[in-house]
Amino acid sequence: MKELRETIHNANLTKTQKMIAKYVLDNSADACFMTSTEIALKLGVSESSVIRFSRSLGYSGFMDFQKALRKDYQGKVLSISSSITVPAQRIAKRAKLENNSDYINRHFKNAAKNLENVFTQNSIQTFEEAADIIIASKRKYIAASRGNTCLSDYFLLYLKQMVPHVALTNTACLSPIDHMCNISKEDCLIIFSFPRYSSIDKITAQMAHDAGASIIVITDKPSALLAQYATILLTVPVDSNAFFNSMIAPQFVSEALLETISHKAKGIEKRLKKIDKYLGELGNY
Repeated sequence: MKELRETIHNANLTKTQKMIAKYVLDNSADACFMTSTEIALKLGVSESSVIRFSRSLGYSGFMDFQKALRKDYQGKVLSISSSITVPAQRIAKRAKLENNSDYINRHFKNAAKNLENVFTQNSIQTFEEAADIIIASKRKYIAASRGNTCLSDYFLLYLKQMVPHVALTNTACLSPIDHMCNISKEDCLIIFSFPRYSSIDKITAQMAHDAGASIIVITDKPSALLAQYATILLTVPVDSNAFFNSMIAPQFVSEALLETISHKAKGIEKRLKKIDKYLGELGNY
């Protein structure tokens, strides 16, 4: 993208072309898959203006420009935004990228990028505050749905080994509403929510909010569906080049929060020894 910025900077562009340039630079992940007609409609300009813009940058036409833009996207971004939530649409978008067999390397680079964003989007203090709320709360409810339950199950297991009164809200016979019927302002809700967002998660957060409970929301961006309910908001991207979300960064956030709690909670060693005693009798070693 640096090369494109320099090309645009050095080009003699009209006011309309500068507007097109700004859109392309700010929305390259979308622009490289849009037709000249779609960009024109998006910006309220003529299709010929988009074509002339491409030629002013030295390309033979829009298709030539788009090919270069798409190649840059393939090499530098390596991911499909989680804002595209429908799996079939994600597969279709991936198919437009240059096809090669270097899947694992792309996945690694994408996951590393998501992990880096954890530290740019969240402060250590935010983890500390979330841990303090969880420990101080009388009851701790954990919520998630569909593919996000892998995070809630993991968090449930280890939080239960550190603090008392921890409950998962997604069981087969009961809804979160049933589980949380006694939630109060003394309690907290830890909720994992990533695209595709769930209406049941929204109702769960609303119920906790109405009760005055503290709510720790772990989601992908500040504008996400449940962000408005957050007492503490932890944001982590789940962008991937597959049709499903990448859970590597959210798993890291989950582990980081659990480790923070482990340094603050009291009586963990006693609780773990008791658990280990009975697990040993079951043959778990």
